[in-house]
Amino acid sequence: MTTLREDANEIVRRAVQSVLPDAAVRRALAGRAFPGGRVYVVAAGKAAWQMARAASEALGERIAAGVVCTKYGHAMGPLPRMTCYEGGHPVPDENSFRGTRAALGLVEDLGPQDTVVFLLSGGGSALFELPRIPGEELQDITRQLLACGADIVEMNTVRKRLSDVKGGRFAQRCAPARVFAVVLSDILGDPLDMIASGPACPDASTCADALRVAEKYGLKLSDRARALLGEETPKRLDNVETVVTGSVSELCRAAARACEELGYATVLLTDRLCCQAREAGSFMAGIAATHAGQGRQAFVAGGETTVVVTGTGKGGRNQELALAGCVGLSGLKEAALFSVGSDGTDGPTDAAGGYVDATTLERLRAAGIDPWAALQDNDAYRALRAVDGLIMTGPTGTNVNDVAVLLLR
Repeated sequence: MTTLREDANEIVRRAVQSVLPDAAVRRALAGRAFPGGRVYVVAAGKAAWQMARAASEALGERIAAGVVCTKYGHAMGPLPRMTCYEGGHPVPDENSFRGTRAALGLVEDLGPQDTVVFLLSGGGSALFELPRIPGEELQDITRQLLACGADIVEMNTVRKRLSDVKGGRFAQRCAPARVFAVVLSDILGDPLDMIASGPACPDASTCADALRVAEKYGLKLSDRARALLGEETPKRLDNVETVVTGSVSELCRAAARACEELGYATVLLTDRLCCQAREAGSFMAGIAATHAGQGRQAFVAGGETTVVVTGTGKGGRNQELALAGCVGLSGLKEAALFSVGSDGTDGPTDAAGGYVDATTLERLRAAGIDPWAALQDNDAYRALRAVDGLIMTGPTGTNVNDVAVLLLR
């Protein structure tokens, strides 16, 4: 019989495999002639390199040139006729800005017969950025948003107004050329204007929404930044066609299928999990206590949790979710909880997520680690590393949110 950890690893592998963007990009481009002009490729996000490689294989020499903007460590080699840039995530840095400038230079002076194939994935809000305020101030505002517990929609409502490419402005810069956007969704419900802050989508949010977010979280803003929150974004774009491919619901369904194929009676709880990570972990542990001893069961929940930063430790939302669940699993037999980010990187760490089981609490205490103190210091990475609880996949080439799984047997 396989161990719970082996089952967890296999479920993660199959779930992530199902949402890799290669086949989806090829399907989106199949039969596309792009007649009459040049074809340029701009790819942005954590899955940008993978998506750009698929586009290169599909379009070949029809591509005149391309720019790829992705996260450090995510460009897996050169691509024909394309230049790859790696930048900072989740906080943009000068290399993020440099790659975005290169993309804007690529689409200058295009004609109505030309086409920009725009490949967009999660993480683009940081990796595809040219700020309208000093870069250091944008970095500070991004850190404030990350630390205060704002959800991704609230974050992007603010960030798109501080940017020269977000909120539909990139598509405006491409005009009169056509933009064919292929989008890998990392936001619940697939709102196009919020995925990577919607560089090629009319913005549905308003200035009033942005100002409410700033007020809600007490953001420290310069006069210039506050004034930009009052400037409206494009509400109509006539040169864009968009195809959405891949989402967290697909990731959750694949995880559920993998559980069933491994012999677990499976319940998909939700594909729209949206709460604090430690609350989600406690909730999943509560489910374990209720259903323990009732046979081989799996419970799947996907979405995007948040973390309120109260300490100076190292971790990510998936690691916090897992660590928060370990207390509730203690004393049960054959129970495990794990949570992973589909991109393979959870927060500013090299781990995809975390794994705990019924023995984790005892092993943490034996190592002199109090899990609640670690959570208070946002130090889940070091706590889980001490008990072999980190899930390491490396960059996967995709990004469609997170999935958490509870296994009982």
